[in-house]
Amino acid sequence: MFKNFFKVAYRNLFRNKGFTFINIAGLAVGMASAMLILLWIHNEVTYDQFHEKKDRIYEAWNRAEFSGELQCWNTTPKVLARTLEKDLPEVEQAVRVDWQNSHLFSVGEKRLTVEGNIVDSNFLQVFTFPLVKGNLKTCLTDPHSIVLTEKLAKKVFGNEDPMGKVIRIDNKDNYTVTAIAKDLPSNTRFGFEYLLPWAFKRAQGEDDPYWGNNSTRTYVLLKPNASEASANAKMKVLKPKYDKDEPKWEMFIYPISKWRLYSSFTNGKEDGGGMIQVVRWFGIIAGFILLIACINFMNLSTARSEKRAKEVGIRKVVGAKKISLISQFIGESVLLAFGAAVLAIVIVQLCLDGFNTLTDNRLEIEYSNINFWFSALLFIIFTGFLAGSYPAFFLSSFQPVKVLKGTFKKANALVTPRKVLVVLQFTFAIILIICTLIVKQQIDYAQSRETGYNRNNLVYHIFTGDIDKNYLLIKNELLSSGIATAVTKTSAPITQSWSDGWGQEWEGKDPNDKTDFYRFNADEGLGKTAGLTFVNGRDFDLRQFPTDSTGMIINESALKVMKFKDPIGKIVKDNGQDWHIVGVIKDFILTNPYEPTRPMLIAGAKAWFQTMLIKFNSNNSTAANLKKAETIFKKYNPEYPFEYKFVDEEYARKFENEKRQGTMAAIFAGLTIFISCLGLFGLATYMAENRIKEIGVRKVLGASVTSITTLLSKDFLILVLISFVIAAPVAWWAMNSWLQSYNYRVPIAWWIFVITLLLSVFIAIATVSYQAIKAAIANPVKSLRTE
Repeated sequence: MFKNFFKVAYRNLFRNKGFTFINIAGLAVGMASAMLILLWIHNEVTYDQFHEKKDRIYEAWNRAEFSGELQCWNTTPKVLARTLEKDLPEVEQAVRVDWQNSHLFSVGEKRLTVEGNIVDSNFLQVFTFPLVKGNLKTCLTDPHSIVLTEKLAKKVFGNEDPMGKVIRIDNKDNYTVTAIAKDLPSNTRFGFEYLLPWAFKRAQGEDDPYWGNNSTRTYVLLKPNASEASANAKMKVLKPKYDKDEPKWEMFIYPISKWRLYSSFTNGKEDGGGMIQVVRWFGIIAGFILLIACINFMNLSTARSEKRAKEVGIRKVVGAKKISLISQFIGESVLLAFGAAVLAIVIVQLCLDGFNTLTDNRLEIEYSNINFWFSALLFIIFTGFLAGSYPAFFLSSFQPVKVLKGTFKKANALVTPRKVLVVLQFTFAIILIICTLIVKQQIDYAQSRETGYNRNNLVYHIFTGDIDKNYLLIKNELLSSGIATAVTKTSAPITQSWSDGWGQEWEGKDPNDKTDFYRFNADEGLGKTAGLTFVNGRDFDLRQFPTDSTGMIINESALKVMKFKDPIGKIVKDNGQDWHIVGVIKDFILTNPYEPTRPMLIAGAKAWFQTMLIKFNSNNSTAANLKKAETIFKKYNPEYPFEYKFVDEEYARKFENEKRQGTMAAIFAGLTIFISCLGLFGLATYMAENRIKEIGVRKVLGASVTSITTLLSKDFLILVLISFVIAAPVAWWAMNSWLQSYNYRVPIAWWIFVITLLLSVFIAIATVSYQAIKAAIANPVKSLRTE
């Protein structure tokens, strides 16, 4: 029985090699596309899910009202961790993880700038980052201990055993390697190459007990069987207990399972946004592509129904039951799906490196994992069953009397299942085209937004080593050598916010006002260096106005909050210091280009600084400027590398996520169209073959090539137009919902739908016309010879 099954299936597949190839190619491309998306989705949903204690790991968050809205954020006071361990019986351990920092590592003559984290000594007991060498309970207890990843240990020490070796950090103190951790997986929020104990921060004077300084992240490990609700009830009143000035301030813990996908809040509550929306959209796209590939199979199988009608009739006459025929046809489709799956895996493997580059991931197929093969088997069987289900039921329903008498004819109805499937197929493709165009339009819209400063030839360099000490010498030499036209020092890069706060005081302030301001600092010449526009007052100028060290520049949004009619000279109290306003600038984009600008305060030279901002001379080549600048920095900061960053490149990185998602959508939209056209081409080929005698008769009676081509093409064009009518409102609804997550968003333009309609019609014509023209110009003598 099985031998006969495989023999029949083999003969049917190879008897129609062209249609078999189209079916296998369409299914393979569809399956490969779905596999790539599913690999990416699996990577996203398993973010930080490899930790052994994941069910008990939480992150501490704040919830409080600022700028008229209940806001949530995940930076907390440094003192919180030990307080949680002391005050909450549900907490087993709490661990602080500071922001990733770059430090100079010196070993002999080797100098490396490396990024890592400063953490509490129990970090590796809470999170599962396995050690190759060392004891995870004691490796960070010594104040001068350090943990390296395998990759960094190899980079620093080569093939030597790194355990017990000494590394000098920032040319100040020596640290001993006490453990080697396995290299981190790609699906984790942590990205350290080394770990230093919290004592490092304490030695730098950066540890403090202030409840108002939300500057680090705090993670919580609950005790087994401890209740999240119970812990949150106590967390809710923790802040007011220690900070009497904030009676309405709440804290809560947020589970590790939601960090990557769900951590999006509106007015203090989860809004269902975040990465989960992107994952859902691409899950739908994967389903669309696979379904479209299966629709190809359905259409081509049912289109060839007349050629298998007699086979069905004979089988039924000799006693075959309908269930056995259904099993035969579904078995054939599953067999074909296995062949397509082999080709799909080859395609995925060939495309994986490029896909990883696109998605900035390290995805791979785990061939040694039994779960992969089990999932692959289910995926193949599901695809084969889905693709073969309709043809199986359609073919097995033929009546033997009709097909064996030769009276079997296809119904030429206005609405047929095949037409419905073609409409469904192109509906999906058109939806993806519209969505891709709108995503691109949104990105272009945000990129074209006026930033408020001049990014050209603007670079910054983080303070390292002796830069702060030798700042004036470096600045003067950059200016005198003609490399730079302006230089200033700031508290952060002009593309980032490293500080914000509330509680400032000014004349006429509403006591209930809790506006959150961006805090930024600059010594002098910020306006000239960054190309800011002053609407009132002037820039900092310490030579002419020494009191500008306590001066302040505000933006237009801050002026609206403060409601000064004449702001120049007004006093703003912040962090125990009186600052007098010397200028008002136009708003500029500091952080998110998709969001409205926020109120901003720029304090003068008496504030703190961490960055050097340089405007290169445009009369010189960029390469020449960088080479000369490197010489100057090496002269005054010899132990550290010259690590500059261009502001325009850093600003462009703000669009990377949207660009990445848009590119992925465009690629898979293109594949969807390709698969749809592949099926349409096969269907057009069969239709042309099926009507060859009709075409011959028409040509003999005088029909032109144009009229015959139109006759064969118009049915498909009508189906594409119907698809567009269905797809357009669906795509509009989907993209309108997506755009709601952006405050600064593009309106959905009517011309996108016109372009999509024209493109869809062109694609359909280009796909069908070849077969239509080929059939129209064929010699009618050949097609009518058998009559």
